[in-house]
Amino acid sequence: MPAQPLTFRSLASNELALPVQWAAAEGWNPGLHDAIAFNAADPGGFIVGKLPSGEPAVVVSAVRTGADFGFLGFYITAPAYRGLGYGHLAWQAALDRLAGRTLGLDGVVAQQDNYARSGFVLAHRNLRYGGIAPASASPAPNAGIVEAGAVPFADLVAFDALHFGRPRAEFLRAWIALPESRALVLVRDGQVQGLGVVRRCHTGCKIGPLFAPDEAGAEALFNALAGFAPGESLFLDPPEPNGPAVALARRHGLELVFETARMYLGPAPVLPLKRIYGITSFELG
Repeated sequence: MPAQPLTFRSLASNELALPVQWAAAEGWNPGLHDAIAFNAADPGGFIVGKLPSGEPAVVVSAVRTGADFGFLGFYITAPAYRGLGYGHLAWQAALDRLAGRTLGLDGVVAQQDNYARSGFVLAHRNLRYGGIAPASASPAPNAGIVEAGAVPFADLVAFDALHFGRPRAEFLRAWIALPESRALVLVRDGQVQGLGVVRRCHTGCKIGPLFAPDEAGAEALFNALAGFAPGESLFLDPPEPNGPAVALARRHGLELVFETARMYLGPAPVLPLKRIYGITSFELG
C-alpha cells in the first residue's frame, strides 16, 4: 500500500504546465505550447494525484474524444515517489474516467508489458526520428501547399478524423493555431489531401501530424515544414508499418531516437497507416 494517501483531481487549464514539464524531464520533448491544445481537447482530462502536503506525486491524462473513445498519456510518477504504488492509483483513476470507451495509448518500452496485462493489445510501433532540419528545404514549385487557414475548417476536421479515427474539432482548432508553429495543407483538385504541423518544442521543433496521400505529397509537406526551423533539431514520429515514412525520415538525415507501442483496449480504429507519415503526438494520438 502507498505510504501516504493521494487525492486525485483534474488539473485546471492554468496548471497544465506541470505534466508538460514532467514529460520534458523524462525526455519526451513536448511542444512549448501543447497545453493549449491539450486543454481544448478535453478540459478536465489531465489528472494529478497529490499528497496530504499538497505536493504532486503523479500525473496522467485521460482524454475523452466523442462518446466512445479515449486516449491515455502523461503517465508519470515523480522520481521521489516511484515504487510506492502511486502509479497504480493514477492508472485506476484514469481508467475510471474513461470507463466504457475504447482506449488508446503510446506506451514507452518500460511499460508495455504492464499495459498488456491490463488488456491493451499492440497495434504497431511508432518511431521517433530526430536530426537537423535541412538548411534549404522548400516544397517543389506548384506543390499545392497552402496555409491551413486558407482551407474550410470543416474540411480539415473531416480529413484529420480519417487519420485519427474520430473527429476532434476543438483540439484541431487549437493545434493548428499554436504559438510558434506553422500548419500547412496539401490541396489537389480542390480537395484536402495532406496536413502537416510543425511546432517549437523544448528541444528543437517537431512535425506532427504529417498526413499525405503518397510519397511525393509527404516530401513536399515535409520540406515546407522543415523550412520553419532550418539548421535546428527536428523530429518526426512515423508509424513503423509505413516504410516510405521511415525512408523519408532517414533520407533527410534523421535517426531513430525513441519508440513507443500504439496499443488499444477495445476495438482498434482502422487507420490508413500508409498515409500517416507522422502521428500528431504520443500524448493524445
